[in-house]
Amino acid sequence: MFGNSLAVLHALDNARTQWYHVTTVGIAGMGFFTGAYGLFCISTVSRLLGRLYFSDPTSEMPGKLPHNITNAVIGAALVGTLIGQLFFGWLGDKLGRKKAYGITLILMAFCSVCSGLSFGASPKAVIGTLCFFRFWLGFGIGGNYPLSATIMSEYANKKTRGAFIAAVFAMQGVGTMFAGLVSMILAKIFLSQYPAPAYRVDRLLSTQPEGDFFWRIVLMFGALPALLTFHWRMKMPETGRYTALIEGDAKQAAADMGRVLNIEIPVEQENLVQFKAANECKLFSSEFFQRHGYHLIGTMTTWFLLDIAFYSQNLTLKDIFPAIGLTHKARDVNALTEVYETSHALFMTTLFCSFRGYWFTVLFIEKMGRFKIQILGFFMMSLSMLIIGIKYHYLLTNAQTLLTLLYGQTVFFANFGPNSTIFVLSAELFPTRVRSTCHALSAASGKVGSIVAALFVQSYTLNGGPQKSQKAIMILAFINMLGFCFSFLLTETKGRSLEEISGEDGGTENYNETQMGPMPQMGWQVGLRPHGEK
Repeated sequence: MFGNSLAVLHALDNARTQWYHVTTVGIAGMGFFTGAYGLFCISTVSRLLGRLYFSDPTSEMPGKLPHNITNAVIGAALVGTLIGQLFFGWLGDKLGRKKAYGITLILMAFCSVCSGLSFGASPKAVIGTLCFFRFWLGFGIGGNYPLSATIMSEYANKKTRGAFIAAVFAMQGVGTMFAGLVSMILAKIFLSQYPAPAYRVDRLLSTQPEGDFFWRIVLMFGALPALLTFHWRMKMPETGRYTALIEGDAKQAAADMGRVLNIEIPVEQENLVQFKAANECKLFSSEFFQRHGYHLIGTMTTWFLLDIAFYSQNLTLKDIFPAIGLTHKARDVNALTEVYETSHALFMTTLFCSFRGYWFTVLFIEKMGRFKIQILGFFMMSLSMLIIGIKYHYLLTNAQTLLTLLYGQTVFFANFGPNSTIFVLSAELFPTRVRSTCHALSAASGKVGSIVAALFVQSYTLNGGPQKSQKAIMILAFINMLGFCFSFLLTETKGRSLEEISGEDGGTENYNETQMGPMPQMGWQVGLRPHGEK
């Protein structure tokens, strides 16, 4: 009746775009909103923490977090995210997407609240508590990567699947923007009630003691979206693909998806055999690597390389923001004014650079395809960084507007490019049994890249002059070009069902050996056309 497809899978692939797609984007995307808020809100209050807990009135400059503590606060969340990605990716394939996702939401809400608490008032107690709960917050955030992507990919129809997965990921940009917005609004409210002189005017009074409540409120606010989402997420049924292909219950899958789609879907329990057989290969098996090996290598390497560049690109901001007047020197403002300026800069950067890039991907991914957007993004990031690196001194002193535009272009093409497309491809290229795990491996590889960026690249430039920033930017341009090259291990997936892409339907499409050469023993996944082939 449905060729090589089960009725429930055919119904999902060919369903018209309707309200349940939008609600699924909202529910899955809210996890990313919460995660992005939790990860990035710390950047708006980190300088305030330095003034509150590491201030020295005899110093010419306000207090700031020591280098090792900055690394601990940032690193705790990133390491937690990496471990959470691997654990919940595995759990999503073993326990099911729905149950595992519910656990991550509870964990994020609980740890967001606890991050604003401290056991004691000493700097050691405050920072220790913060690092502990930010690790577990990151652990929950990490689970959102494979679970949100897998849920959306398995619910979507094949015509708009890429756009919907990209829309889920785009909520990361919304969450980052809200981290800046919430901090801005709260800072204005606190400043209206608790004005203070600049540090150079009065070193003691420039740090408002009420700031201790401020940073806690900002961090705790991250619990709200996770709690709002939990009820609606638990009302959603398990994905039809997991229920049918992994649990082997075609009847339950047809009933669940029939309610979602508001149609009657026939039960085809006997037709599950070919799909179950195609899902028997284990992750660490020669069969898996023959069918999917190159693509897993491709998603892991490109995500790793991207995140080194993506999380390092902010290293120029310490030079750009003062040059264009978004921030002032720390000694020229009070503590909460510095928070406001930092939050305002984060909000503006996200709104005009990152936010547009995310949603351009949503608009164009089904027209241009994943592969073209990815290689375009890597190429333009590399080109922009190369220009900045070569002319850094000139741009910084004589052409700040052009420097800002080039930086903005880099951020834009990171998001209208590999930062979005790798997330989408990692949710589409692999079979149902290991889809969540493979996405987790890819995302965790990226998180290793972000740790390299945060703890090594940015540390290298932290107390250095423009010369160090210039060298780092040149290296990042080369890293982006490596990402461009490794992207050729991947392939186009638009317009086809997940089973056709992964070979779970048992079919194999013709491979054009005249055009592409002999079939590699590892790499080209069963059922996939290489990129560029019609």
